Amino acid sequence: MLDRDGFRPNVGIILLNQKNQVFWGKRIRTHSWQFPQGGIDRGETPEQAMFRELHEEVGLQPEHVRIVARTRDWLRYEVPDRYIRREARGHYKGQKQIWFLLQLLGQDWHLNLRATDHPEFDAWRWNEYWVPLDMVVEFKRGVYEMALTELARFLPRNDQRNRFLRQGHRPREGDHLHHVSMADGHGMELPPGASFDPDPQSDQASKDRTEPQGQ
Repeated sequence: MLDRDGFRPNVGIILLNQKNQVFWGKRIRTHSWQFPQGGIDRGETPEQAMFRELHEEVGLQPEHVRIVARTRDWLRYEVPDRYIRREARGHYKGQKQIWFLLQLLGQDWHLNLRATDHPEFDAWRWNEYWVPLDMVVEFKRGVYEMALTELARFLPRNDQRNRFLRQGHRPREGDHLHHVSMADGHGMELPPGASFDPDPQSDQASKDRTEPQGQ
């Protein structure tokens, strides 16, 4: 489903934990990381599509999250021809997205990367809100920056950080480190079928990945 300008309606999801860290997923069989996102089907509202994609990609149900905010307007990015299937070239141009900021009300173990037979991610981690954009495919970086910037003012109050400030001392080293879910028995177990790449920034293979039309 494309609009008259060749953009497919799409939703993006920024999922927060209680520390205002965001869900950061590694695309299956690649070394690229991104937020959950997906197309809006005919007849769906952006909110309906968001909840469907939330379940399909990370296994969460509506009761596991709270909608904090959404972008006011569509955010667009164009997809280079080399990433577009040949039969779609000439009429498919890119994506226009509504981004949602969600607060996780459930637990880490509610996340399930194998909720469907067509998983999008094979690993995940909690990352600080300002994610490393160099790990995002280049033509999406502008939209990520716009979405994060617009939604940053809606971030819930971080009680843990304020507790340190009220007590008049700085957090200890490690207090704001990423919480990493690992499947090796050290720390929390990853969702079924997932593995963890401990240093995704060390691999530049993401530069060569392809972009499917639906994402």
